[in-house]
Amino acid sequence: MAIQIPTRLLFIDGEWREPVLKKRISIINPASEEIIGSIPAATAEDVELAVEAARRALARNKGRDWASASGAVRAKYLRAIAAKITERKSELAKLEAIDCGKPLDEAAWDVDDVAGCFEYYADLAEGLDAQQKASISLPMEQFKSHVLKEPIGVVGLITPWNYPLLMATWKVAPALAAGCAAILKPSELASVTCLELAAVCREVGLPPGVLNIVTGLGHEAGAPLASHPHVDKIAFTGSTITGSKIMTAAAQLVKPVSLELGGKSPIVVFDDVDIDKAAEWTAFGVFWTNGQICSATSRLIIHENIAAEFLDRLVKWIKNIKISDPLEEGCRLGPVVSGGQYEKILKFISTAKSEGATVLSGGARPEHLKKGFFIEPTIITDVTTSMQIWREEVFGPVLCVKTFSSEDEALELANDTQYGLGAAVISKDLERCERVSKALQAGIVWINCSQPCFCQAPWGGNKRSGFGRELGKWGLDNYLSVKQVTQYASDEPWGWYKSPSKL
Repeated sequence: MAIQIPTRLLFIDGEWREPVLKKRISIINPASEEIIGSIPAATAEDVELAVEAARRALARNKGRDWASASGAVRAKYLRAIAAKITERKSELAKLEAIDCGKPLDEAAWDVDDVAGCFEYYADLAEGLDAQQKASISLPMEQFKSHVLKEPIGVVGLITPWNYPLLMATWKVAPALAAGCAAILKPSELASVTCLELAAVCREVGLPPGVLNIVTGLGHEAGAPLASHPHVDKIAFTGSTITGSKIMTAAAQLVKPVSLELGGKSPIVVFDDVDIDKAAEWTAFGVFWTNGQICSATSRLIIHENIAAEFLDRLVKWIKNIKISDPLEEGCRLGPVVSGGQYEKILKFISTAKSEGATVLSGGARPEHLKKGFFIEPTIITDVTTSMQIWREEVFGPVLCVKTFSSEDEALELANDTQYGLGAAVISKDLERCERVSKALQAGIVWINCSQPCFCQAPWGGNKRSGFGRELGKWGLDNYLSVKQVTQYASDEPWGWYKSPSKL
């Protein structure tokens, strides 16, 4: 099933542009380790051009073309983008799968979600019009007050490689719905579908400069974007280390940021569960997207009464997962994204062993796959809370396990992390699930499942998993500035100062 990677340039001001330094970055298929194409490598010079284009887009026709156009005008473009994405679903899913390694069925699901997200924010853009001039009740009748919601301005959007097009859409769709102009910098490890989004925007006639897409390395393209004085906000999804650097750069200019960072999320399984159902959700929570999910429930906290039986069953479930080239029918685990990630994950596993943990299952390359960055789904037991595998995000198909005897102990273990993105609880006792949900220190809690995500519901974390919320109406608020407008509506003079005597 050969598919050609289109050779694209940077997308700036509605046009394809060669990078100023004319550099490109090779694309490596993680399933074959072969070079299959290249993407343009932007530098600070290209970021400068993109920021200028975005500024012009906001100012064009005194803002009437985009920033201060009605939400209905912007919604029309968002719906057109959604329709084109749906039209190209099959091709986009294949490009995503060979670029980042996710199974084709997952990539197809992602593309559906991308179209759905653009549709959802088209609806919210239209709804913005009715929210303008919302009046505020005041205690003094001489005054009238209302609120305007205005686009924050030019926004820099820096996105990861695990859901290349979907994570970009989580930022692009609400930013455009709000009336912002954006510069998207996708991860250099998976930018192909984001450049196809540029082609879609061009096809639907999105006004020039409203969305600019610059691909390239973090330090060459992401850093100049984060620190640019004419970028009004940065939204970033990625590692906590990079998030901290972006905050530092933004702080120099008192620039707002929203950050969705790493995680080490728990899944707490009580002893009253249906073992097969719980085992499948446990596997899905950490092996979906080849284990490369910021919200992966990668710490299994299992009741000691069922631990042995549960783990035995879980091993059978994961031995049944089809590991293959992502384009193969029925693939459920593909390669991790790059050689660098592959080595890093194997190092985590070997460190766990050297610290005294046991690899219960997996832990190596699948025997039938001689090439590609494949790692078996891995379960690690005999873990202590001081071990690296318990404390640090692996970002790969690796689950570590601890047992508990009481609800209090389970919560103590679950919250024993510097992160706070997701958490899951599995039990037939729904009152207990409610109690545990309230006590879990996380921005997202799943009951009797793990990882479902809907563009209508807020997404984001606490602690070192970042701050701000994406998706839902909260995602739109990320890109809006609130302006209070208050009018003195009385004919009477204010009368605070003594009036100068009239001559």
